[in-house]
Amino acid sequence: MTVKIHYSAHTRHWANWIPALTAAFAEAGLDVQLTTDADDPDSFDYMVHSPDGPVSDFKPFANLRAVLSTWAGVENIVHNETLHAPLVRMVDPGMIEGMVEWVTAHVLRHHINLDGLLLNEEGKWLKHLSPPLARNRTVAMLGLGNLGKACAKSLINLNFNVVGWSGSKKKIAGMECATGIDGLHGAISQADFAVLLLPLTSETENIFDEERFSRMKDGAVLLNVGRGGLIDDEALLSALDSGKLRNATLDVFRQEPLPPRHPFYRHPGVTVSPHIASETRPATASKVIAENIARDLQGLPPMNLVDKRRGY
Repeated sequence: MTVKIHYSAHTRHWANWIPALTAAFAEAGLDVQLTTDADDPDSFDYMVHSPDGPVSDFKPFANLRAVLSTWAGVENIVHNETLHAPLVRMVDPGMIEGMVEWVTAHVLRHHINLDGLLLNEEGKWLKHLSPPLARNRTVAMLGLGNLGKACAKSLINLNFNVVGWSGSKKKIAGMECATGIDGLHGAISQADFAVLLLPLTSETENIFDEERFSRMKDGAVLLNVGRGGLIDDEALLSALDSGKLRNATLDVFRQEPLPPRHPFYRHPGVTVSPHIASETRPATASKVIAENIARDLQGLPPMNLVDKRRGY
């Protein structure tokens, strides 16, 4: 049986993704017709979809068995009223590795105050910057999906005290996990570093506002690698200006690319990372897509199926 798959993404992705997908389908033993041509849309069995591609109206693709997103975040598609096929989000091993490296690096950067050492242009002997041990620092990992769990484990292995929070109850060895508003407030109130890896939903938008910042420890650091909409930007700048927060290291923003004159660029307490914490890697992500199609053809549920009611 030949499976017909439409690849919908910006043309700049084709050179990397088409060969990777073709190789992954062959390795999985799938007989596939992969095309970027959307003629005869109701003949397709699956769609590999990127939100920057041409397809936003799924009605013509009436017979899709599933839409497989190349992005981890699905807020740009999950509420599309024309999408009736199952939606699968991307959880890519390469993406997880990259996220672990970025989060671990920046937590360590702030833990040992690398910025203070690197910016020592006056030649001062900064003995007072000697950091405590990691076991005396607390990291709040907000979001305990595949990415958050992997980052938490990396930090636990470095002896940080990690507390976790998520929308639903989780159980992870070596850390305390909480849920609910009281659990959120308890986690952020003890955190030296708060890492945001939550999905963007109606419940999590602006979850870090003026009231939440007021509950954090004085001099805490915020790292956002989830979605820009998780943070009230004005409240964040106020928390930095007041000294409530020592630094905000941000990889995601409400508007991307971040406009050149945005105050985040000019604020001494903000590090702007241009959405590079982790990218989907075609070589590894294509194997995940191939495995999910193979599972579906065998009558098995796909991995990382989106719950459209919850938004992720």
